[in-house]
Amino acid sequence: MEKEKVVCVTGASGFIGSWLVQFLLQRGYTVHATVQNLNDEKETKHLEALQGAESSLHLFQIDLLDYNSLLASINGTLGVFHVASPCIVDRVTDPERQLLDPAIKGTKNVLNAAKECGVKRVVVTSSISAITPSPNWPADVAKREDCWTDIEYCKQNELWYPLSKTMAEKATWEFAKETGLDVVVLNPGTVMGPIIPPAVNASMLMLIRLLQGCTEEYKDFYMGPVHVKDIALAQILLYENSAASGRHLCVEAIRHFSDFAARVAELYPEYKVPRLPKDTQPGLLRAEDGSKKLIDLGFQFTSMEEIIKDSVESLKCKGYIS
Repeated sequence: MEKEKVVCVTGASGFIGSWLVQFLLQRGYTVHATVQNLNDEKETKHLEALQGAESSLHLFQIDLLDYNSLLASINGTLGVFHVASPCIVDRVTDPERQLLDPAIKGTKNVLNAAKECGVKRVVVTSSISAITPSPNWPADVAKREDCWTDIEYCKQNELWYPLSKTMAEKATWEFAKETGLDVVVLNPGTVMGPIIPPAVNASMLMLIRLLQGCTEEYKDFYMGPVHVKDIALAQILLYENSAASGRHLCVEAIRHFSDFAARVAELYPEYKVPRLPKDTQPGLLRAEDGSKKLIDLGFQFTSMEEIIKDSVESLKCKGYIS
């Protein structure tokens, strides 16, 4: 087996992780895929059904706070895609246990294990939630990779998810600087598209709410949509392209939530999509080339129209909407 083609994917059973595993298998990689519970078919069955899984997929049960379990899953690989991180926006009752520890300590454990196992490169999937909310950013400057979420603002407003992603990514860069581990980071926007796992993710739940008439504007959680396939392909690009370095914003374009809602309403007038104020993200400057770093690496993004269509059709197919 060519070690160059053996990689580990944490959080493999999730919305992003499932597509990443599928594309890696299609490209001839052998994948060590981590799940939380090997006995839970909701985590394993859809992965085992992927083409190539029988010969090239190996499932590992891990806990992000259990270093030895991570070491076992990463041992023998040359690349790590760290996707696993809890995504809870509502009903956070214990931020340390639910979000902060798994995100921050878990990321440190993954990086330490990667270093110990001699991994060549780690691709960490962060989020636009490590870029915004950033209320003090100049209103006439687009928020790109040099913009960071305001940690104190998050603490004051109990925005625990952006806080967890920001602190985990800062810990990533600190580790890379101290150890010399080769790390690149992807910062995806609102992830949508066809669903492989049996459960719906937070971003697709947001679309369901919108179709049902929810008027929430997601001021602190939105910079634009991105197709789940694009995220998986961008992760692989960052792993395979030695020229890639640093952070990489990953959105179809920097848009306000109102832009997205208006397009959904136009494409699907039969649903109760509300009219929202034009500027739902005060201080967020729109930009068609928001993901310029990825575009400069040759990456082409799926259009917002196709993202919406693929998402809605998948939700219909899975029975989430009628």
